Amino acid sequence: MKIAFHGAARTVTGSKHLLTLSNGKKYLLDCGMFQGMGKETEGLNREFGFDAAAVDYLILSHAHIDHCGLIPKLVKDGFKGKIFATPATKDLAAILMEDSAGIQENDLKFVNKRRAAEGKSYLLPLYTTEDALKAVEHFVSQEYDQWFAVDENVQVMYKDAGHIIGSATVHLKINENSKETRLTFSGDVGRYRDVILKSPDVFPQADYIIMESTYGNSLHEQVTGTNDLLLQWITKTCLQKKGKLIIPAFSVGRTQEILFALNQLETENRLPDLTYIVDSPLSQEATQVIKSYPQYFNKAIQKLIETDKDPFNFKGLKFTKSVEESKLLNYSKDPLVIISASGMAEAGRVKHHISNNIENSRNTILFTGYCEPNSLGGRLKLHPKEVNIFGAPHEVNAEIAEIRSMSAHGDYNDLCQWLACQDPKQVKKLFLVHGEYKVQQDFKQRLNSKGFADVEIPERHYEIELT
Repeated sequence: MKIAFHGAARTVTGSKHLLTLSNGKKYLLDCGMFQGMGKETEGLNREFGFDAAAVDYLILSHAHIDHCGLIPKLVKDGFKGKIFATPATKDLAAILMEDSAGIQENDLKFVNKRRAAEGKSYLLPLYTTEDALKAVEHFVSQEYDQWFAVDENVQVMYKDAGHIIGSATVHLKINENSKETRLTFSGDVGRYRDVILKSPDVFPQADYIIMESTYGNSLHEQVTGTNDLLLQWITKTCLQKKGKLIIPAFSVGRTQEILFALNQLETENRLPDLTYIVDSPLSQEATQVIKSYPQYFNKAIQKLIETDKDPFNFKGLKFTKSVEESKLLNYSKDPLVIISASGMAEAGRVKHHISNNIENSRNTILFTGYCEPNSLGGRLKLHPKEVNIFGAPHEVNAEIAEIRSMSAHGDYNDLCQWLACQDPKQVKKLFLVHGEYKVQQDFKQRLNSKGFADVEIPERHYEIELT
């Protein structure tokens, strides 16, 4: 059998790994969209590096766009097989893919208007809303902790990854030529002692491991200080400077974590009397899906729900319902907290909010998670004096801030703890994916010191035979 790495190879987004058996059967692990890669992004998302129609099955780890965002294009380009996912992943992927299609269609209206004025041809989206709806028809739900047969050659079991609701690490038993090979794909590994989710689960011994490495050379701040840090930025920006606090946040996971933190501040009678806006229809829809899976919450949250029926709600919280409401926020002179997608500030409504508010020194842009270096968020984290947004230069007068403790990705301690259930001597090879190359090199050394002798960092489209 062979494994080929067609995305998230020496970079963080675009997760796609293709397993091919000697009988020609092909199994795709994730089908994610590249994000925040600058001018390269469009081309990377147009070409898979493999024939979509030749893929037999797709096994999805979780619903973030960098893991599921190109599924509609895969189906559009000829994929006809089943897509396996946990129930929550199926529900979240459905709304995320449809939202992604809508963003592409709306963004291209703006771009094509300019191209038409320049006498250039129109651009087409990667896929449409109709394509996204067709893709959902291929999904098959599978629960955690149960082996299920993909076909006569491959069995799969999902284990809780603790990253977002429904996220899973993927464990395969592959029977080929009367021999069983055990392959594990980490998807994205969450954090131990997460404030909302259960910790990542232990998993069976593997022969080969494909492992994410986003924070492979860094440690997060203590989660216990998150609420205090959030309160500090609300106080400084909204109460002292009378400005707007704009928080780019992924619609699934990060938005709900912020809402939970604000709920806790209200419970402690520390939440300032302000208006808190979630300006993302997707975030509102995702929050409702997440609330419908309380069994995936950790014991502390399940206990809390006994007295607080909605731990993601509090006084002053409002959800926008239309584009017009979103635009009106830019004319408001009142102090506001605006939580909006995307987390990297690369697309969606938050990009417009930053464009309209970044030149005002009263305002703050507060990042709460990883940003690809070439994304708008990644560029702003470097604290430039000027930044281009929608092709126009903007002075950066607003304060640029970050809370690192809210990351849904495990740091190197979490990643090593996840691996602790494995006997390194039985792991023939460990592949590092989903990370920046320098980070992966550092993490490789750490893994070598823990007994994982053969650690490889594949490039995009690299293919290797597994013996």
